[in-house]
Amino acid sequence: MEFAETFLYQFVALFVILDPVATLPVFIVATIGLTRRQSLTVAAYAVFVSFLVLLFFIAGGQFLLDALKIPTPAFQLAGSIVLLLFGLSLVLGKVTKEAASMPADSSLLDRAIHPLAIPGIAGAGAILTVVLLTDKHSRTFAEQVSTTGILILCLACLFVLFALAGFLFRILGRSGIEIISRVFGLILCSIAVNGLIIAIKLSFHLAA
Repeated sequence: MEFAETFLYQFVALFVILDPVATLPVFIVATIGLTRRQSLTVAAYAVFVSFLVLLFFIAGGQFLLDALKIPTPAFQLAGSIVLLLFGLSLVLGKVTKEAASMPADSSLLDRAIHPLAIPGIAGAGAILTVVLLTDKHSRTFAEQVSTTGILILCLACLFVLFALAGFLFRILGRSGIEIISRVFGLILCSIAVNGLIIAIKLSFHLAA
């Protein structure tokens, strides 16, 4: 029962912070004009690159913070600021515009990396979350491996959603996708502001 509760909590936390609904419009815009096979390749590249980035922080994020003597609240504060900026970019439509302005001859890997994989999928919020969930001061190696497995499952679900992007685009249309992107950008901003408040309280030892 305890394992099930931990699994569910970590799965939901990771899947929400990966924010597939907010990155879906970016994927659709980045793959406009491509064949289905090419689009799936872009999705696979984006998911794989995101996994490598997050795996780096799972393996060495805490060591890096300790070596640089950066307290976790400070890291959370910085991550929340970056997440807020990304959320604002979604609200203002800058991320999808950036993806749309990508040159037509861009390689599939280029389309996958920016802004889809980074900062779309493996953004500040996702990096912060995996570092906290795999904190080497409070988590065993087995728990860290379990969290990594859950992350892989979340990314697999994200790939499936990207594979269904064409179907969703036909239903919602470009304007519908833009609306969803801006709405979830606002939700990301709310999450970021909440993270800022928590980080400030922790940094200055303020009461809840």
